[in-house]
Amino acid sequence: MEVVTWIIRVILWLVSVGLIIIVLLQKGKEGGISAITGGDSFAAKGKAKGKDALLQKLTKIAAVAFMVLAVALAVITKFFLK
Repeated sequence: MEVVTWIIRVILWLVSVGLIIIVLLQKGKEGGISAITGGDSFAAKGKAKGKDALLQKLTKIAAVAFMVLAVALAVITKFFLK
């Protein structure tokens, strides 16, 4: 069972690094102060297109994979390794 935990740890590490890279590649929403005062930003309206849409989907997938792997590693470590 220790082999499985090491495999999960390596995959979790890779997903973590990938998630960081994906988030850093995304553009900001440019809300800033105008969002507080009620002003709208044209960049924040509408759907993301092209690269931004792909990065948003990859972020969601990587985040779900990260959470699932983290919970799986915690459960395996808690209940199966003693």
